Amino acid sequence: MLAQILDRAPLFLLVAARCLAMFMVLPLFSTRSVSTVAKVALAGYVAFIVLPTSFGGGYEGLDSIYDVSTLQYVLLLVGEALIGIITGFFITILFAAFSSAGQFFSFQMGLSAAEAYDALSQVENPLMGQFLNLVAMLLFLTTKGFQQVFLHGLVGSIQSMNAMSLAAAGTRTAFLELLLGGLTGLFFNAMMIALPLTGTFFLVSVAMGLLSRAAPQMNLLSEGIPLTMLLGFLFLALSLPVMCDLFVRLFDGAFVTLRQLFAQIAGGGAG
Repeated sequence: MLAQILDRAPLFLLVAARCLAMFMVLPLFSTRSVSTVAKVALAGYVAFIVLPTSFGGGYEGLDSIYDVSTLQYVLLLVGEALIGIITGFFITILFAAFSSAGQFFSFQMGLSAAEAYDALSQVENPLMGQFLNLVAMLLFLTTKGFQQVFLHGLVGSIQSMNAMSLAAAGTRTAFLELLLGGLTGLFFNAMMIALPLTGTFFLVSVAMGLLSRAAPQMNLLSEGIPLTMLLGFLFLALSLPVMCDLFVRLFDGAFVTLRQLFAQIAGGGAG
């Protein structure tokens, strides 16, 4: 193993840089509970596995370990790390949609003030946002999401493009469209997830307003918050199977988008 790495050391470092950059951004791997040593070791192991099938063209001149001392090689390392960061960030956007939907839930249910540190998203997140983020992560693991990330996000990108591909105008445009489409889909998916519960709470608020006008002597303020929370948890329990199916379809759609992007780059001769 060590002899194979030393024989192709410059190329191995390029692959390892992309793997490590993706692990630093990818959900679950990017948490502080995963040590940096474990990330570096995993990146080196994955780089060794995909090294035989890496880079269909463009890096043939890197045959000597002495090539790593050039400025061009340093720029190639930066470019490989940038590709890994973009790939991991695209997957992170999916989980941000679930977390945003949970924030909408918390606001409607009156739990927006109940915030705590979320170890998965590494930000202050309402309890409902943490719950949906945890459900999404469990579904991601159950549906072998990380295997698809390695196969379609990592191996697919390595086989179709390299850091020099970023200089092509078509590749830059494709990555820009990927990120902008992911950010747009973040808010759209969050609203689609939260829309049923938000619409239900809107009807509850209208009904409580009508009751307060019809019977002013009723103290609806004291009963409204517990009723809203009870209905929220009940509706969430009833709609959770449908939401889980939506989560899985969002994951599958993201991987299809990545495969189409890399196929477009490879077909355009960017690699």
